[in-house]
Amino acid sequence: MREPRLYTTSADYVYQELRHRIITKQLKPGQRLPEVNIAVQMGVSRTPVREALRRLASEGLVLVIPNSGARLASPNRREIEDAYVVREQLESLAIRLAVARLSDRHLRRLEETVIAEERAFEEKNLELYLEVNESFHRIIAEASGNRVLADYVENILARTNVYIVFYDPFYDIETNPSIAEHRAIVNALRLRDEEKAVALMREHLELSMQDLRRPEEEAVQKKETE
Repeated sequence: MREPRLYTTSADYVYQELRHRIITKQLKPGQRLPEVNIAVQMGVSRTPVREALRRLASEGLVLVIPNSGARLASPNRREIEDAYVVREQLESLAIRLAVARLSDRHLRRLEETVIAEERAFEEKNLELYLEVNESFHRIIAEASGNRVLADYVENILARTNVYIVFYDPFYDIETNPSIAEHRAIVNALRLRDEEKAVALMREHLELSMQDLRRPEEEAVQKKETE
C-alpha cells in the first residue's frame, strides 16, 4: 500500500502524483500531458501543474516543448547506450579510486543499502528501489574522495534512472540479478581487490543496460512467443 504523503504546496502535490503515475507506469513514454486536463483531474489551477511539469522536466522525465505542451520523455536506444558509456567510465574511475579510501563505515552503508534494495524489490516499490539503488552508487562515488567526480556520477545516475523508470522490467520479474551484482561488488571492495571491483562494476552496468526494454522490443518478443 502506498503511504500517504504530506504536501507543502499544490505544485508539490501535482509533482508527487505525476511522478508516482510515471514510476508505476500508469503513464507511457511519449504520452502528452495537457496542463488543463491535469489541473481538472487534480483540482488545482494550471500554475502548480506548470511548476510540477518543469520540475519533472529538470529530472529528465518530461519534455516541455514551446508552443506544443508537455509530454513524457521517450529516450531512444542510442541515447540510452550513450549515457551508459559515460556512466561506465565515470563509475569505473570512481570505484578504482574508492578501493583504497573506503572506510568500514562506507562498507556498512553499502551492505545496509543492498538489504534495503532487496526489500524494495520484494515489495515491488520502484520509487524506493530507485532511491536505494542510487544511494549504493553514490556511496562509492563519495568514497572516491573526488568531489567533482562524485557530482558527475550523481548527474549520470539521475539520467539513467529515467531509463529504468521507462524501460526496466521491474514489475514483471521475480528475481533481480542487480542485487547479487551489488553484493559481489561489496565483497570485492571489502577485499580491496581493485581490478575485480572495476570489472564487476563494468559488467553490472553493461547488464543493466541490456535489461532495459524498449516498447517496440517488447512487442517483438511478445509476437515471437505467440
